[in-house]
Amino acid sequence: MELSHQELFDFLEAKYEQYNHPEFIETDPISIPHRFTRKEDIEIAAFLTATISWGNRLSILKDADRLLGMMGFSPYEFILHSGRYETEQFESFYHRTFNGTDCIFFLESLKNIYQHHDGLESLFLPDDTTGIKGALCRFRSTFLEIDHTHRSEKHVADPFRGASAKRLLMFLRWMVRNDHRGVDFGLWNKISPSILMCPLDIHSGNVARKLGLLKRKQNDWKAVEELTENLRQFDPKDPVKYDFALFGLGVFEKF
Repeated sequence: MELSHQELFDFLEAKYEQYNHPEFIETDPISIPHRFTRKEDIEIAAFLTATISWGNRLSILKDADRLLGMMGFSPYEFILHSGRYETEQFESFYHRTFNGTDCIFFLESLKNIYQHHDGLESLFLPDDTTGIKGALCRFRSTFLEIDHTHRSEKHVADPFRGASAKRLLMFLRWMVRNDHRGVDFGLWNKISPSILMCPLDIHSGNVARKLGLLKRKQNDWKAVEELTENLRQFDPKDPVKYDFALFGLGVFEKF
């Protein structure tokens, strides 16, 4: 698709406007944390929902609802006060390759984070040298500091090993962006939207390549960097807002 810079800007802006509205979230995983009002409940519900956000969207919504329901729809209170007896019920939970063992570890790690590391937000704060990539890796290191089986590590992306970290970047978009449109939450104001990286999956990657925004063939971290840098040409203060355009074009319009 051959478009001039101005034409591509206008196209992306139009699609961003089209998909960045509350009606969009009805069938999107972000609808799950939108059920909550307490900051910590939103964070935990968003993180767990993002963690299992791959595959069929209806299945994601169903399984995320079941997971939060097992916590009595009070995830923060459950995380803080649950013991081994309460978490044993999650042995039966699974979503695709995310099984009960993984789920129990994630709950126990979240408990460690809120009790000993001042919550999720503090672990994602970037520094001036490594940016979001470094923040993701520091988060991963802390998340994995408690005892766990090796299999659970595959559910926490490592961009230093080339992972696109799509689900973590999507979670960060939800938490950081604040354009008052009723979709992203904007709860974390210590992270600037300007340094966020665009979530990349097969849909957004294919659209980005058709639009000339991405040349790299693999959907890996280098592709994330290339795509985000190109999107910054259109909005350096909020490049990942175009995630709405790329995702909407790929999923809803089969672009």
